[in-house]
Amino acid sequence: MDVIALDDPTEAQIREWHEVLSAVHAADPAGGPAPDPEQTARLLDPEPGSRRRLWAVADGDRLAGVAAVRLPGEPGARRPAEIDIQVRPPLRRRGLGGRLLAAAAEGLRADGRTSVIAQVFADTPAAPFLESYGFECVLTLRGMLLRLDDVPPQRVARLLAAAPAGYRLVRWHGVVPDEHATALARAKHAMADFAEVDGTPWDAHRVRETEEVVAKRGDDLYTVAALSGDAVAGFTEVVVPHGDGRRAAQYDTAVVPEHRGRRIGIWVKAAMLDWLAEARPEVREIETDNAGDNAHMLAVNEELGFRMERESMEYLAPVDALPAV
Repeated sequence: MDVIALDDPTEAQIREWHEVLSAVHAADPAGGPAPDPEQTARLLDPEPGSRRRLWAVADGDRLAGVAAVRLPGEPGARRPAEIDIQVRPPLRRRGLGGRLLAAAAEGLRADGRTSVIAQVFADTPAAPFLESYGFECVLTLRGMLLRLDDVPPQRVARLLAAAPAGYRLVRWHGVVPDEHATALARAKHAMADFAEVDGTPWDAHRVRETEEVVAKRGDDLYTVAALSGDAVAGFTEVVVPHGDGRRAAQYDTAVVPEHRGRRIGIWVKAAMLDWLAEARPEVREIETDNAGDNAHMLAVNEELGFRMERESMEYLAPVDALPAV
């Protein structure tokens, strides 16, 4: 079986790619939802502000394993690349994953990348596979789910009524308004858990670029922020996917250090639930990932009613240490 580049996959190859992901999910569900064909097709499309490289191990017309690499920014950018490797469960332990990793590593070197990140579910074969090639776990994430039918309306009303003194709420749908872009970028620096891995500063341009990616793939981004004067003291973001909007995804939530201890995080999250009930009543669940050592945000989510569903890990490796073809 040969490793081939799929920089312009056909519809048949996209269907095969989806079959690989479905087979992996069936064997290692790990609490996550089953892949959706439309989501798979979007996964293989390059996003604005990044490029995508794809490889597969082909067994005739059938794909036995696949590897996707996301390259944010221009060639040679400091930001780490992101990699995802999947092999059909019956074909594991035959070296296919290693061959896909070697092909992807060659592409990473050609792009001038120095590091690469992979996010995988805990207690699946993916974690020991990465560790065998020198990847190190840099972040543990707890996947949590909030079922909105289980949230009493009075809980949201009570949290909204307990607004901290000196702050006001603003909200927007889609890309951040110009008057809040720089302040939101400053607030995103509060997310130190990912900053240590990413290493790229947030500015108004990067905020807009990230939010435009969501809009261009057809999803809806909702943001609620708490302002102190003109400064964003804290914020929360939720994305409702295009098509089936029953399960939304919690994106960033952060409170700027000097404003912590005033229950701003749970206040903006309650305001988000109130807004979604009005604007997107079809949303019945919200999923989120929290750093395992972020005890405060875990407590906030548990108070709202989130319950742990799964655990995942982010692994990081220097590209120079990866195998060659």
